[in-house]
Amino acid sequence: MSERVLVKQLQALPDGAVSVSGWVETVRDQKKVQFVILRDETGAVQLVNPATREVADDADAAASAALALTESISNLATGTFLTVHGELKHDERVKLGGVEIKVRALDIAAAALPETPIAADSGLDKRMDWRFLDLRQARNNLIFRVQTTLEHAMRTYWIERDYIEIHSPKLMSSPSESNAELFSMEYFEDKTAYLAQSPQHFKQMAQSAGFGKIFEIGDVFRADPSFTSRHATEFTSVDAEISWIDSHEDVARMQEELLQFAIQAVKDKHGADIEELFGIDVVVPTVPFPRIPLAEARETVKQRGYEIPRTDGDLDPEGERQVAAYIEETYGHQFVFVTDYHPEIRPYYHMRDPDTGLTKSYDLLFKGVEITTGAQREHRVRVLEEQAVEKGLDLAGVADYLDFFRYGTPPHGGFGMGLARLLMLLLGESSIREVTFLFRGPTRLAP
Repeated sequence: MSERVLVKQLQALPDGAVSVSGWVETVRDQKKVQFVILRDETGAVQLVNPATREVADDADAAASAALALTESISNLATGTFLTVHGELKHDERVKLGGVEIKVRALDIAAAALPETPIAADSGLDKRMDWRFLDLRQARNNLIFRVQTTLEHAMRTYWIERDYIEIHSPKLMSSPSESNAELFSMEYFEDKTAYLAQSPQHFKQMAQSAGFGKIFEIGDVFRADPSFTSRHATEFTSVDAEISWIDSHEDVARMQEELLQFAIQAVKDKHGADIEELFGIDVVVPTVPFPRIPLAEARETVKQRGYEIPRTDGDLDPEGERQVAAYIEETYGHQFVFVTDYHPEIRPYYHMRDPDTGLTKSYDLLFKGVEITTGAQREHRVRVLEEQAVEKGLDLAGVADYLDFFRYGTPPHGGFGMGLARLLMLLLGESSIREVTFLFRGPTRLAP
């Protein structure tokens, strides 16, 4: 018996015996010939079988086996997992890769039910109910190959620059940023634990520990009852923190280099496939990314004819889209750092500029959607305490965090970035549900 090969390997093989395993995508059961499209994790191949519809009662074993094979193929349901043994043949007339396999035998590993619960025109919620079937599509398979390349490239960038990877705990004894948007749970000895909103406290602790430069790619949790296309209650956050910075500009420069490096890797490996399946030409961003102060961004939005309804001085989603459109028109760039946020709309641990009173922070917009908040952190414990009290926080509730700064901490800063948002925008999808392996939201806990 031939060893199993992947579909993507077939073109490089000579004609001859071959075995391929995968699942049935379509069956065309014609009178004289049968065609099956078999797909595995790397692609699809056409199987062909000259149909034998009937044999004489005294037919030999070969004729009976041919009839049995025809009947087996006729009864195949979409989604059936099987291994095909047959003869590989190169034929440029075959549109699907220029190869096909003449079936000699089938080994059915697991037959599928004849009626599938979703179709090509099923709505998003229905597809999410049957996500494991939805993920069998070639474009969905590509999404997670792109995600793999994106994460690997980011790790490569950091590791080549001597960063340390950490895995911070997701169970916390106190809120990571505020009492809002928290999932709480019963813990031992009548204690309450919280699911981490971010690794913020712990990546700063790594600076106090003298780690210098760290990163983490891991789950975070937000008890946010939002039903927008870019929110989830559990998502993957990409975080980094670095010591000995002069301002948030050091963080921004690192992040723009990181994104340029990672997107280049995606384009190099998947650019042609992304263009074929998503109709997207991956644009590798140039550095530096454009910068615009928040006050200027708001004025630009106003001049473009849009009045931001928010009263806190921040941008709303339409305002972000307007800023991005202005940057695209002016600089031909898909990214923009919005800087210089007022302390009222920033966390207490963001450092403030002594000259302007504004925070040393930024939001990064990609194609009009915020994907990152970054900042220089306040590392002086007395200032931190003052700013926490100003925000109405109980110092006892953040005592463990404040302890990180009582024994010396270097000037530092970092960012947190939503992986799904980045992936969604990179591939031109309309919702993070499409690019999340298994989405979690206010009304979805399964599958």
